[in-house]
Amino acid sequence: MRIAVGSDDAYSIARFIYEYVRSKGYDVIAIGALKTGKPESWVRVGFEVARCIADRIADTGILLCYTGTGVCIAANKVRGVRAALVFDATTARYARLWNDANILVLSARLVSEEVAREIVDAWLSIDKPDPSESENIMLLDRLDIDRCL
Repeated sequence: MRIAVGSDDAYSIARFIYEYVRSKGYDVIAIGALKTGKPESWVRVGFEVARCIADRIADTGILLCYTGTGVCIAANKVRGVRAALVFDATTARYARLWNDANILVLSARLVSEEVAREIVDAWLSIDKPDPSESENIMLLDRLDIDRCL
């Protein structure tokens, strides 16, 4: 599985998540400050990770900004993307299972390394959505509107 991980600033938790996912054997694409080492626009980072998902360059994504809100909004502007801002493992698990979310969004301000590990593990433990939600997920797909920078 290939995972795009992006952050708008050089947060230590973003670097921790990037390294943690790599240590689990995943192919990881660094985006934004994780790639450049300097602050990047949260709009562009959210959009770039989302395009990786929409263009099937990556299977899933993880995004971080100070609150998580900005990159989540930016990512959700891209057709086919369902970014979910989560703060605990249970929400991460069910965002994947019930909503077929394909980008995990975290607040760099609020998530500790221990909680981040739990959230990422829960996120990656779900391979496919619950079949009972397929009608709702198809409805979401029909509501999508593509945006570009």
